[in-house]
Amino acid sequence: MVNPELSYQASEIPSFTTYNAARSVADLVAQHFESHHQAVSRYYEHDLAPKPDARTIESIIDTTFWASLRKEEGRSPKVSIAFLPPEDAEHPLIFAEKLPLTANTLTKLAPAVERSGIHLGVWPTSEGLCIWGTTRVIPGLCFVLEVIEPGMLVIKHRRVDGFGKFVNVAVLKGDQIKVVNEESVKERDCPSVINSMIGFKSPKLWNNSPNLLVQLAVSMRSHERGGILLVVPTGLEKWRKSIIHPITYQVEPAFSELAHLYRGYLDEPNPLTWQTQFAAAVNNLAGLTAVDGATIINDQYELLAFGAKIGRSADGVPVEEIIMTEPVIGNVGMVVHPVQTGGTRHLSAAQFVYDQRDAIALVASQDGRFTIFSWSPCEKKVQAHRVDALLL
Repeated sequence: MVNPELSYQASEIPSFTTYNAARSVADLVAQHFESHHQAVSRYYEHDLAPKPDARTIESIIDTTFWASLRKEEGRSPKVSIAFLPPEDAEHPLIFAEKLPLTANTLTKLAPAVERSGIHLGVWPTSEGLCIWGTTRVIPGLCFVLEVIEPGMLVIKHRRVDGFGKFVNVAVLKGDQIKVVNEESVKERDCPSVINSMIGFKSPKLWNNSPNLLVQLAVSMRSHERGGILLVVPTGLEKWRKSIIHPITYQVEPAFSELAHLYRGYLDEPNPLTWQTQFAAAVNNLAGLTAVDGATIINDQYELLAFGAKIGRSADGVPVEEIIMTEPVIGNVGMVVHPVQTGGTRHLSAAQFVYDQRDAIALVASQDGRFTIFSWSPCEKKVQAHRVDALLL
């Protein structure tokens, strides 16, 4: 619950900013938090983080952007800022004297908080926005701004239920702005894994199975070696027609650690032990995608093979057209040749889904791009969904 003494008015926050993207995106982000606070409060019995207004959002983005372009001892700062008062955090580390939220302060503090999961707590005082300390645990729907690299920021918030990757709201890179389009989940044939990445529509999204694929996608991207993960229907063997034999790293019997952990969570969740085991199992499986070739699992998350070479099925024809989309506001799907989505990995993944239309393919590039391929029965084409903005 927010302390009345720490409540604030927008007029207390300076309105002068020099980063134009901060001004452009602030209202949209404020509307996002307002609408989702209203929706979530109907079913969520715990306290939520306070809602930031547009002026506060603009000021935090502006200051953090300029800080991201500085260097301290030759290193660019990487910080994560959470907007909340200290009493809304769990076990906060509180400074004796609050520090002004300035580019200089953020640059100096960055080495202490650059590791994942540590947030600088920011809240207004009579002197303006100040840093009161750090926290590792924040409430649901807490506004978070993270520096990914110099000039690149991600606005996100913690999921209300469950654990795992935060929900991304917008990505800013220099003067480029990508605001995640919530309406993408209404598109025909949008894969459920993308709905889970967007994470807006259902209060229970984090507890359904597609979110395991979200975690695998995050882990695949993090090893920075590139890779392909193919998800095929359980009990069917026709996917083998699109794989070159023999398979060097076939798994017999199917490795079911992740499937077992998922079923165990549904039956009797124990967050103190399950989360650690689950994260290790996800990283173990995602690590196999770094091996040249494709990693293959079924839709029950049992590992079937890795390092498999994709080839066109004997009765198949080359895929000539796909629909390329990105779930951000302003994006319009385009029909392109598969080579326009990337290199050999992307082309082979598109061909696999074209031949095996009940499968999906997750493709990570070494440069951080991430694409999900699925079949669209309505369009009768393979869809390539670029989801980098959802995974940062």
